[in-house]
Amino acid sequence: MPRSPGFRFFVVGVLILLMFIPLFFVGEVIESRADYSRETIRTVSQDWGGAQRITGPQLIVPVEGPVTRQERRETVDPRTGERLFELVDVTETGRRASVYVLPERFDVALETGTEERSRGIFRVPVYTTEAEMRFDLPVTGLDDHLGPEERLLWDEAELVIGLRDNRALRGAATLSAGTRDLPLEPWAGAEAGIAAAVGDPRELGELTLRLGFNGAQSLTLAPMGRTSEVRMVSDWPHPSFTGAFLPDSSEITEEGFEANWTIPHLARNLPQVGREDPLTQAVTDTFGVRFFQPNDFYQKAFRAARYGILFIALTFLTVLLIEDRQARPAHPVQYLLIGLAQSVFLLLMVAYAEQIGFGAAYALSAAATTALITLYGAAALKLGRRTLVLGALLTVLYTVIYMILRSEDYALVAGSTLAFAALAGTMFATRNEEWTGPERKPGDGRRGWFASRLPGSPAPAPGTPLAKAESP
Repeated sequence: MPRSPGFRFFVVGVLILLMFIPLFFVGEVIESRADYSRETIRTVSQDWGGAQRITGPQLIVPVEGPVTRQERRETVDPRTGERLFELVDVTETGRRASVYVLPERFDVALETGTEERSRGIFRVPVYTTEAEMRFDLPVTGLDDHLGPEERLLWDEAELVIGLRDNRALRGAATLSAGTRDLPLEPWAGAEAGIAAAVGDPRELGELTLRLGFNGAQSLTLAPMGRTSEVRMVSDWPHPSFTGAFLPDSSEITEEGFEANWTIPHLARNLPQVGREDPLTQAVTDTFGVRFFQPNDFYQKAFRAARYGILFIALTFLTVLLIEDRQARPAHPVQYLLIGLAQSVFLLLMVAYAEQIGFGAAYALSAAATTALITLYGAAALKLGRRTLVLGALLTVLYTVIYMILRSEDYALVAGSTLAFAALAGTMFATRNEEWTGPERKPGDGRRGWFASRLPGSPAPAPGTPLAKAESP
């Protein structure tokens, strides 16, 4: 490589840009492994029950009233005897839109136990939940929502609880009103769920529903009551609260968590009584917890790949500043080998993280990469004692990158500070650099061919390369 410092910096800059190619393919490999992991989690979760959502309870009271329909009738013209057909309106008694009633008070207690299921090298957290719901259904004033000649069919009232998937239900599901047990059946509605034919609900009083079900990934429910109070207890130590409402209070320890919600009716967009099914709107108001798995090393690997060009550039820059330019400058191929070693570091980190966890995998991969590049600097680049500078830089660099990956909130400030410090150090180290090479003095025989042809230029001294080139 030419020894002009400016040209060497330009070549190294081009090599840094070329390193985007291996980093791109490394990112594709990480993406494919992440997709495989997500698919495994999805299939295991689905087999166990999947993400669970409770939307209910709600009381559905059928309504009967006049229904007008068009009927095609045949008539005969009395003058011509021609058969004619016409549409006529026929009014008869039929079913109208039902009345939907939500609980006045809705108290929920959820107790969840978790375990991990394995498939191949992947572990998926799943849970089993025991739910107890206490609620009442005020049915006074429903006549105000009826039209002319409509009446409520009290004896055909039905209580419905919407679920994400009935296959997740385990154990006995019971619904009781005082000492009276109400049988539950699969709901034949548009979504999954269970239902109970409660008959005339005006004398039911407080109802208690107990459910046991499996699930994975998340557990959410809708605030169906005018006042909804929810208490959730679990042994999972890494909850991620999600949905339309965050808990009023929560306590998270290594043994699990406890969270409490109190949601008034003004905070939700659900009518207490209406003629439209509220479940569609209730789905958008759900809240709960996601069973977060903190060792998602694929996400950390993606972030490391985004910062990959930064620590490759800093390594190239360090080699450029500490190498012996006069004796044996580094070749572009040697720079590429160093960059490829740092690209392979990302693959090592992901491969080992799948087996031994992120922290140990990062330490092992970083130590191996640092040792490889340091030994290469001593043996191939002939850096001598300056190899210690390269090794120290790599140690600091991988330590900073680890801190960036561990704390996403401070990743930007750490990365930008590192880049600024590297730029400032380079500017200081090259403050006296002669970027175009050693200064050429007049008459030293190193003037350019074009400059020697300018008018008034002295003739080249005898014996110089230029004079020899011009001799016949």
